[in-house]
Amino acid sequence: MSFKKIISAVLLSAFVTATFAGCSNSDTQTADEATVKISSSSTSSNADDSSTDDEMFTARDKEIGYDESECETITLSDNASTSSLKSVKIDGNTITVSEEGTYIVSGTLSDGQIIIDGDKNEKIRFILDGVTINSNTGAPIYVKQTDKLFITLAENSKNVLTNNKQFTADGDNNVDAVIFSKDDITLNGNGSLEITTNCGHGIVSKDDLKITSGTYSITSSSHALDGKDSVRIASGTFTLNSDKDGIHSENADDTSLGFIYIAGGTFRITSDGDGMDASAYLTILDCNATIKSGGGASNAEKKQEEFGRMEDASSSTDSDTASAKGIKAGGNLTISGGTLSLDCADDAVHSNADISISNGNLTIATGDDGIHADSSLKISGGIINVTESYEGIEGFEITVSGGTISVVSSDDGFNAAGGNDSSGYGGGMPQDNFSADSDAKITISGGKITVDAKGDGLDSNGSLCVSGGEIFVTGPSDNDNGALDYNGDAQITGGTIVAVGMSGMTQNFGSSSTQGSILSNTATNTSGEVVLKDSNGNVLVSFTPTREYNSVVVSTPDVKKGSTYTLTTGDSSTTIEMSDIIYGESTQGRTPNGGGQGGPNGRGQAPNGNMGGGFGNRL
Repeated sequence: MSFKKIISAVLLSAFVTATFAGCSNSDTQTADEATVKISSSSTSSNADDSSTDDEMFTARDKEIGYDESECETITLSDNASTSSLKSVKIDGNTITVSEEGTYIVSGTLSDGQIIIDGDKNEKIRFILDGVTINSNTGAPIYVKQTDKLFITLAENSKNVLTNNKQFTADGDNNVDAVIFSKDDITLNGNGSLEITTNCGHGIVSKDDLKITSGTYSITSSSHALDGKDSVRIASGTFTLNSDKDGIHSENADDTSLGFIYIAGGTFRITSDGDGMDASAYLTILDCNATIKSGGGASNAEKKQEEFGRMEDASSSTDSDTASAKGIKAGGNLTISGGTLSLDCADDAVHSNADISISNGNLTIATGDDGIHADSSLKISGGIINVTESYEGIEGFEITVSGGTISVVSSDDGFNAAGGNDSSGYGGGMPQDNFSADSDAKITISGGKITVDAKGDGLDSNGSLCVSGGEIFVTGPSDNDNGALDYNGDAQITGGTIVAVGMSGMTQNFGSSSTQGSILSNTATNTSGEVVLKDSNGNVLVSFTPTREYNSVVVSTPDVKKGSTYTLTTGDSSTTIEMSDIIYGESTQGRTPNGGGQGGPNGRGQAPNGNMGGGFGNRL
């Protein structure tokens, strides 16, 4: 189990609204026509700058049509590009665009670039229609100055941009991406864009980076997609392979910016760093994403527990290792839909503040936490399947009101008080690590939860409150952990729970409960189905644990004071007479069901042969 302290860093979410002018109608060029067309006026657009379909995207962000009759043509060719327009300057293989308009770009430059250097108030649009540009020293597309650049991928076009040699700074501008923009940039369309670089980023915007449609394949030695103020994606198909983060947004000057907003799209991200990393908030409304970070869970440094102290099996420290999380936010992280498959060396879903999951389908394999929030973690819906983890669900306050959650963990299944990742066990001698925070809590009012934990099943360094839902816990096979582990109060007022494990650290719900709860220990380890029946032989609940056990906690709304029940564990049955609301009391240094006092080493022998209190309320 982990013994973590919380350092909360709650950042405010800020939505940034931008509006633009745009083009209309639908007409495309063939991919083999090596020309550039320029619209001489932006007034032909039918897309209103002020019209938005939500707070993240304007109508023009999603506009992919254009009218060829309003466009002029420039031919791109090595040392032979031509144009009749004064707004386009051609100097060898460097094409400079300085005026507002719509530019249809096609053709090939083997070592060149297109530079956008316009007025700060002008919006410029490129239609990429069969473009192949390589630059040996800079960005194939470099936005030096403009209000905003729109890049539309023409229907069925294939476009390729590369730099595999080096990036050279342009004065004070550290140009380090295949598409590099000092200002806002939006990409869309029904074509494809392939980007390759072994010396920099894929696409960088020093303001907002928006993608609303198109197919993208990016291989980069740094971040694949990087927007300083934000990365916003409405739709599209993305294959991202990066030596750092797949999608990155960070603004050190304004903590309300540096956010990622995903409304849709299909993603396949393979990253040595984080799959998605936002310094501010991160929101996923819907998408289909497969993310493998840091080589996946199988590549994680294995962790082990030594007398209350969690350590890496290797000697390396977190400071030596780059972050390799699946989805990470410095601020609040929200998931309200989508299908996410996360295979991560580090946490799969991580926030330094709050996490809220209301819908979606998450499949998680991780070398550390499945879902980790430094502060509040709320799950109200969706399907979450953590197939491999060190700790499954972790946060200072964990609240479950709905959804279907399955957790497999080598340590705690649920851990409240997890806190700041990478400091999950405190320092110093072991006796200093058994601290608690009374404000930490696990609250369950709905949903279906299944936990298979080799550490504690449900572990709260504060309180545990159950008022609804269905909870099934297979706890540890050792006496140093418990199926239920809490330091404050444990109260059940509704719902159904079956929690099995070993008796050395066993705990039942407390006397403040209003629903009956039974704790029963067996004389020897057993396996097989746990069944609770009422006095008429009706099955109230049944559960088959995945490991041997000798302690069972069971509660359903039908367990009431004054009634008699039959508890079957494997091949044995026990009659339970509920003389009070709680059967089988757990206290520090004592075994439930009348167990004896713990000895000097914390382990006492119970009259029925069961082990005594262990280490009391060990956290």
